[in-house]
Amino acid sequence: MSAKRRKSFTSQHKAKVALEAIRGAKTVNEIAQEFGVHPTQVGQWKKELQALAPGIFDTKRGPKPEDPSASPERLYSEIGRLKMELDWLKKSPGSTSRGPQALGKPAGSHGANPTMRVSGCRPFHRLCPPFGRRAG
Repeated sequence: MSAKRRKSFTSQHKAKVALEAIRGAKTVNEIAQEFGVHPTQVGQWKKELQALAPGIFDTKRGPKPEDPSASPERLYSEIGRLKMELDWLKKSPGSTSRGPQALGKPAGSHGANPTMRVSGCRPFHRLCPPFGRRAG
């Protein structure tokens, strides 16, 4: 014996059945038989359509207002402005207010090779062989 699969109906089909039930020209059993659904399902779809019907006309016509904070052009311009400000702060003459700590860097990292540790250990690139070469 094979398992029976559930029927799935499109939203258009459900709307047709619900509108037919709202019209009231036929009984629920006649509608159910015509569209191939259970009479209880016809009643559920009718109630759902009646509940959602007032919200259909609530939306305003015309173009939807855009959120100015989500505009891609505005975000890209903000990123560019912040990059320029950061570059300017990095290049400005060494004042104590614009030192590495003001930019969020640790105290011993400015001026050092980025591959070197602050404690003076060997550079990382000398400890690991380059890709593609075999250690031997």
